[in-house]
Amino acid sequence: MSDLVTKELIENVLAIAEQAGDAIKVVYDRKEAVEVIRKADDSPVTEADHAAHHVIVAELNRLTPEIPVFSEESDQIPYAQRQQWSRYWLVDPLDGTKEFINRTGEFTVNIALIEHHEPVLGVVTVPMKDQAYVGGQGVGAFKVEHGQWQKIAVRTVANRELVVVGSRRHGAEKLNALLAAMEQEGYSSEMTSMGSSLKFCLIAEGKADLYPRLAPTSEWDTAAAQAVLMEAGGRVLNTDFAPLTYNREESVLNPEFYALGDPAVDWERLLKA
Repeated sequence: MSDLVTKELIENVLAIAEQAGDAIKVVYDRKEAVEVIRKADDSPVTEADHAAHHVIVAELNRLTPEIPVFSEESDQIPYAQRQQWSRYWLVDPLDGTKEFINRTGEFTVNIALIEHHEPVLGVVTVPMKDQAYVGGQGVGAFKVEHGQWQKIAVRTVANRELVVVGSRRHGAEKLNALLAAMEQEGYSSEMTSMGSSLKFCLIAEGKADLYPRLAPTSEWDTAAAQAVLMEAGGRVLNTDFAPLTYNREESVLNPEFYALGDPAVDWERLLKA
């Protein structure tokens, strides 16, 4: 159990994420097209990503000067330095840059606290909806709308009817094969597509049951929402059914994984069918 995580800390981090969201909205609300730059891995980055990054890093350094910050936009920090960290902030200043560019509104700000390779606090804000999902070890998981906090939890799967969330762009062939295999086991599935880390959050608030991610992601894409889902009673496991962990090797790429709701379902048997 983390000795640092409190509701007050979550509230402070939420305020920082909301401030970053305000910086993103300034760019989003402009009438002119947003300039898109391609990074070395061909992923897009915009002025909004950088604006949110600078807000978050400055404010986290002010809030907890003793804890290092690792952001998607500061990914040049060498692993030799990172592997010395037992506790650090892991940040995606704008998760869903493609959704931001396409103006779907389905982008988020993600801030996670990692301790000993595990996410113990997570804040995911949805700037265009004045909405957030937060969670912390020993504190619980909450949906925050217009300043109101509501406790959330994963739901019970009824009648073998699953709501499955997935990506619009990645891993469709593998996902379709998985859904077909689950159908052979007697489970029906309703498929919902959504961008960014909101897929985890739908499971955490009891509106979906399963998110199979069978394509690449990076650690900053998942950590904050994983913390929320874990506090809501869910799990995030790799395809060997071991917990998804962080900062264990130089690469920041995650393995394929499953975000899972109802703990009463025998997910391992079902997903290995």
